[in-house]
Amino acid sequence: MKEYRCFIGGEWVTARSGELFDSVDPFTAKVWARIPKCDANDVDRAVEAARRAFDSGDWPALNATQRGHLLRRLGDLIARDVDLLAATEVQDNGKLIAEMRGQVAYIPQWFYYFAGMADKVEGAVPPIDKPDMFTYTRHEPLGVVAAITPWNSPLLLLVWKMAPALAAGCTMVIKPSEFTSASTLELMRLVEEAGFPKGVVNVVTGFGQDVGEAISTHPGIDKIAFTGGELSGRRIAQQSASNFKRLTLELGGKSAQLVFPDANIENAVKGVVSGIFAATGQTCIAGSRLLVHEAIHDQFVEKFLELARSARMGDPMDMTTQVGPVTTQPQYQRVLSMIEMAKAEGATVALGGKPADRPECGDGWFVEPTVLSDVNNRMRIAQEEVFGPVLSVIKFSDDEEAYALANDTPYGLAAGVWTADMARAFTAARRLRAGMIWTNTYRAVSYMMPFGGVKNSGMGRESGQDAIYDFLETKSVWLAFNKDVPNPFVLR
Repeated sequence: MKEYRCFIGGEWVTARSGELFDSVDPFTAKVWARIPKCDANDVDRAVEAARRAFDSGDWPALNATQRGHLLRRLGDLIARDVDLLAATEVQDNGKLIAEMRGQVAYIPQWFYYFAGMADKVEGAVPPIDKPDMFTYTRHEPLGVVAAITPWNSPLLLLVWKMAPALAAGCTMVIKPSEFTSASTLELMRLVEEAGFPKGVVNVVTGFGQDVGEAISTHPGIDKIAFTGGELSGRRIAQQSASNFKRLTLELGGKSAQLVFPDANIENAVKGVVSGIFAATGQTCIAGSRLLVHEAIHDQFVEKFLELARSARMGDPMDMTTQVGPVTTQPQYQRVLSMIEMAKAEGATVALGGKPADRPECGDGWFVEPTVLSDVNNRMRIAQEEVFGPVLSVIKFSDDEEAYALANDTPYGLAAGVWTADMARAFTAARRLRAGMIWTNTYRAVSYMMPFGGVKNSGMGRESGQDAIYDFLETKSVWLAFNKDVPNPFVLR
């Protein structure tokens, strides 16, 4: 049994209450670690430390190049400790070690990329219509940034916020999900080892009603970067309005994979399976709606079911496992209830649809890979995010209907397009209302490419060059050459 402490002001501390809560391994359903149960008092401590580090001391004295050196050092330490960090993630959230190890091994690239960006943020000298003045702009860090992260990919989704925020010169207060706090706390050991000044990065752990709300309403926080569900995002937006906090919200999705009749069916089948089952459907970009042309519908679904049936379920620490458990017991119950809801609406279970009753799944929270046919786009199962291994299959007859169906949800995070026709691919990229469009691939991400959605899928973008500017303010500077101050009542 591991017992963790919070990281506040460069020190490892207990929650002021002294209370702890359990972290449960989704594969064994057993407690494996205990985490500090923080509250508003601990948030105050963390914000005070972050504000102090932002306003004075070693951090604001560093130039952008020096900040970049610290980020690169942190990336190197993560690369050194990939195995430990990946194993911690798997024990905490039950995702596959094959996925988590690859994901954690890729994380240093975000620190390297934004380390290079830190001293490439340049102001401008705009042309001005006033000959006796010189003007320029400069970019300055926003201040204290709160990062609130989910349980499905805790480290990756934290780093998407952390790397650009620190490159910009901000300080941070981090609140990981109460279900998966351990890997974030392990990362803080590397932040400490890398030599970041005290108070630049702080972590408070606990529950939404105790810690999340205190962060959302805290006057000392200048920006919140949040990844999670739509309802939580809406609540954060409402609460953060008290002091007009800046927001980046990366929320849910009901992403469609469109398979056109000219697609390479073998590749499309593998891509759609990967898009919904490879992460047990526990990703905001899960391709949870399959829109397939009526001319190839039966052939495609038959091949899809054949591949999906072969999925190996079991211990997520086994490199041969292909589908792991659902991360939390509440989410496990939600997935099963949504399958029952779909059946009541008239959907047909073509595969799965129930808990996985297999010896290799032990006591874990496993749901069989599930395929629902006879789905129409008005059903709740086609409109609401499941966040589990559940795919809804919908036919379309032509391109216009495909685009209409794909766009007909409250969400707009991602879409997949499977076609051999590049003219159709470019048309689809223009017609689909989503922040990210993949053609003949799915779930590809990079530190170089913006990530984010439209509509109820959120606001703002993470990764790519634009991300650092979400943590900066633009300041306009005016310098007058004339010695005599003009008439104050005449607008210049």
